[in-house]
Amino acid sequence: MPRHARGFDTEAAWEHLLRHDRKLAAWMRRLGPIAPDPRWRRRFDPVDALARAILFQQLSGKAASTIVGRVEAAIGSKRLHADTLSRIDDSDLRACGVSGNKTLALRDLAGREARGEIPTLRQMSGLDNEAIIAALTPIRGIGRWTVEMMLMFRLGRPDVLPIDDLGVRKGAGVVDRAEQAPTPKLLAERGDRWGPYRTYASFYLWRIADSANEAKAPTNRSQG
Repeated sequence: MPRHARGFDTEAAWEHLLRHDRKLAAWMRRLGPIAPDPRWRRRFDPVDALARAILFQQLSGKAASTIVGRVEAAIGSKRLHADTLSRIDDSDLRACGVSGNKTLALRDLAGREARGEIPTLRQMSGLDNEAIIAALTPIRGIGRWTVEMMLMFRLGRPDVLPIDDLGVRKGAGVVDRAEQAPTPKLLAERGDRWGPYRTYASFYLWRIADSANEAKAPTNRSQG
């Protein structure tokens, strides 16, 4: 079984996209090369990362960080796992600010970990993207988008296109000068030419969407 390296050659990705998509290439030259993500070289704990992803859902970064800090203090550990989360009951989790749905999601994650259903980082290196998505999306509160973010930013998989991500869709619409962002289906078709570096294309689409938003933002000018 082939092993998947963490990270990819961004220079090769740059050259490939420049050759295969003239419209995207114009934006890429304007924005410049995007360097490899330093997180690709760092080991991480998939269970802990998933637990934190659950806690951060639908909250501002500051609010979520506060809640995570309370949970870590309550369990006496910065490692969110079945063994550490078992130190706190549901009512105490709620007292930390964890919602009922997120409490159920954390318990489901912990139960699946205890049953050996969550692949380790080493095991993930032998799985393709869809196999990892299939293994993790049955967890309550973990959807395809959450796993795609792990694939892109933590595992450094080169060919992930999160077609449901609004920012990626908006960026694609800007590239094509479309009145509306493409549907997920159309984006998937549009992205065929970016393979096997659809992750790198997505990085640019996020930046392009941000650039378009900044261009539309009103400027505050002092009067007088």
